[in-house]
Amino acid sequence: MLLDTVKNVYSRMARAALKAERDLTGIRLLAVTKGVGPETISEAVESGLREFGESRVQAAREKAAILRESVRDSVLVWHLIGHLQKNKVRPSVELFDLIHSVDSPELAELIDTHAGQLGKIQNILLQVKLSDEESKHGFSPDGVLKAAERVFRLKNLKVAGLMTIPPYFEDPAQVRPFYRELRLLRDTLISRGFELRELSMGMSHDFEVAIEEGATIVRVGTELFGERKKEAA
Repeated sequence: MLLDTVKNVYSRMARAALKAERDLTGIRLLAVTKGVGPETISEAVESGLREFGESRVQAAREKAAILRESVRDSVLVWHLIGHLQKNKVRPSVELFDLIHSVDSPELAELIDTHAGQLGKIQNILLQVKLSDEESKHGFSPDGVLKAAERVFRLKNLKVAGLMTIPPYFEDPAQVRPFYRELRLLRDTLISRGFELRELSMGMSHDFEVAIEEGATIVRVGTELFGERKKEAA
């Protein structure tokens, strides 16, 4: 049963938080529902989950539309965790409560424009690239420090924190330096006067390490829903 799986993930989160001497209430479980159908998401809501992460804008819109028939819309919090193309900014601002993948000042400015037109303050995270992998997107550590002042001046955005997707390692302990680097980068920005709380880092295979290093949002899919089929863009 999904409820048992959810309880198990929360138990693992609690153990990691205890090990790091952190309060579990400061850590949010984001259920990654890429490849997961609306019926399963409804079951996840019944199991106590409220925040859901999608990589594809169109897939998220379709699921949200179906779920409005069975789940009170105010209950669900939608996150965009995938790369955001500029031609999909407006529907993203219309749907998502938090956009994790802002990877350039130009993208932030475009989100700000559409948020202003829609009368919304859009919550975002700045995505940071901490490895040399070509498949990854994001600011360099130096780049995010330089861009922060420009992005923080935008009136229709709330920069809530930082996000990263590190390289995959079979041994989760090997990812620890990447998560520690993101936390230290966040702390540097705070020391410069920028108000940042969130650290979105950690996935199914390494979320416990991420919590030990300061994650406030862990993005968990496979550990909740198992292996899933790919979705169209």
